[in-house]
Amino acid sequence: MKQIKIDPITRLEGHGKIDIFLNDDGEVENTYFQIPELRGFEQFCVGRPVEELPRITTRICGVCPEAHHMASAKACDAVFHVDPPPTAKKLRQLLYNVFFAGDHTTHFYALGGPDFIVGPTAPASERNILGVVRKVGLEVGGKVIEMRKRTQAVLKVLGGKQTHQVTSLPGGVSKGITQEEAKEIEQHCLWFVEFGKFTIQAFNDIVLKNQEYVDLILSDAFAHRTYYMGLVDANNRVNFYDGKVRVVDPEGKEFVKYSPNEYLDNIAEHVESWTYLKFPFLKKVGWKGLVDGKESGVYRATPLSRLNASDGMPTPLAQAEYEKMYSTLGGKPVHATLATHWARVIELLSAAEMALDLVRDPEITGTNIRTIPTEIPTEGVGIVEAPRGTLTHHYTTDEKGMVTKVNLIVGTTNNYAPISMSINKAARGLIKKGVEVTDGTLNMIEMAFRAYDPCFGCATHALPGQMPLIVRIHDSNGEILEEIKRN
Repeated sequence: MKQIKIDPITRLEGHGKIDIFLNDDGEVENTYFQIPELRGFEQFCVGRPVEELPRITTRICGVCPEAHHMASAKACDAVFHVDPPPTAKKLRQLLYNVFFAGDHTTHFYALGGPDFIVGPTAPASERNILGVVRKVGLEVGGKVIEMRKRTQAVLKVLGGKQTHQVTSLPGGVSKGITQEEAKEIEQHCLWFVEFGKFTIQAFNDIVLKNQEYVDLILSDAFAHRTYYMGLVDANNRVNFYDGKVRVVDPEGKEFVKYSPNEYLDNIAEHVESWTYLKFPFLKKVGWKGLVDGKESGVYRATPLSRLNASDGMPTPLAQAEYEKMYSTLGGKPVHATLATHWARVIELLSAAEMALDLVRDPEITGTNIRTIPTEIPTEGVGIVEAPRGTLTHHYTTDEKGMVTKVNLIVGTTNNYAPISMSINKAARGLIKKGVEVTDGTLNMIEMAFRAYDPCFGCATHALPGQMPLIVRIHDSNGEILEEIKRN
């Protein structure tokens, strides 16, 4: 048996490696997507005052600290049995939608975009943000940088800091905004909407008009029939900050819709000895292994999953794009993993529209921004949609509010099983006997996980903070025949 190793995997947050085993006929026998980092934040938080967790848990990740800040704040609201005032909720949602637009920008242009804009088999030295800028021009690169600059400016006003925000507290927020700040943020949000429209057009021009890319998106090597998960509002429309978690089956029919405090009735976690990351699954279906289909409890929680699990988008421009995507790809649900990139840019536009609506709301500059907790703290669950999937924070405290237990299920953890399945299927579709395994081939296998925008900084934690990726090929006796590294 021959072994191919991809180590490190690239253009993600965190550390991972892929082992591909080939049988004596040169066909893929099995693949292992290993996360060799140790997760620790659930223990770091025990013994601390629960109101500190919205600040502590942002340090889980520098890419999406806003997601942990909001999930933690909502969990603290539940622990203290307190409901924030409307202005506080809107300020949180404004911050969160601005963050969403900025985060999706980063992934589309810097992490996922090189595969489509530069090309999946282009030289590795060109598959990066600089290669994207060279391909699309300095003007487009300037727009991307401007988008990130503007989102960071708004996050600093609303969150107290550009990264690792501090303003959300149990029962609300610590800081409101003035009329002048609202007007300034409104101008940024108008720009965000135009950037969202620009990105949609770029996707149409670069990806949808290239038949080779469309064929790749629709190919069986990048498809799985799974359950899909996403947070929805009362009208079953996508909501990043609040609502209930809705799960639909592979045919698109609603399987369950649950409130945050019901997540343990619906989600369980499977473990394997060869990785530190757990495999969540639908408890009422059961763990059947790394397989798809209606009889398997594997689900996906991604931008595409959110759209599959919803009945539409909450804003008009994004809704039109939502309808176009499903019309183009043959209706709901869409099982094509690479279509997640399309869903991501639709969400970018929706987040920009939502932010503009929120900052124009007269209540956004209100002064009633916190309900002071008065009840004895107990237990609470907070759920938001992180850009890369549904994020759950669950805290239990003693009567003094000291944390006794923490459970976190982050977006990437939700997607660990389907990521592993996607890598396996892509490898089987691309690696054949007698066909040279090139760097481009390995990159196309990486595209199977990159569509999920995985963040192993969130999902697991290690002290070195490095991101190696190794691919090993083993022969039928388990001996390593080839090892490919990226350092």
